[in-house]
Amino acid sequence: MTVAEAVTILDGQFFTGEEKSSLVIEAACGADLMSDVMAFVKDKVLLLTGLVNPQVIRTAELLDIHAIIFVRGKIPGRDMIEMANESDIILAGSKLPMFISCGKLYEAGLRTGGTRVI
Repeated sequence: MTVAEAVTILDGQFFTGEEKSSLVIEAACGADLMSDVMAFVKDKVLLLTGLVNPQVIRTAELLDIHAIIFVRGKIPGRDMIEMANESDIILAGSKLPMFISCGKLYEAGLRTGGTRVI
């Protein structure tokens, strides 16, 4: 699945990085605790979160995550968008809650939730 397909499935919108939305994702991680996100492998993962602060971008950089979708109608601030642009990270958003977002992506074929590294 591509990031563009995921955003469409979630009836979302891009905040930045739409030109890179053909990026293929093979797994998704839905979490609001960045410590939980750090328990997942970094290959081709889409992060879904309702947490909107710079720590999300820093965590994505650390784990080589290139796409983040904010759920529950959360909108990143200008500082986060600038950080994402500098780090080549796609940011998008959806008004759907986390549970529904994960379910819709699963239903659409994104069946891998990531692999624990611990």
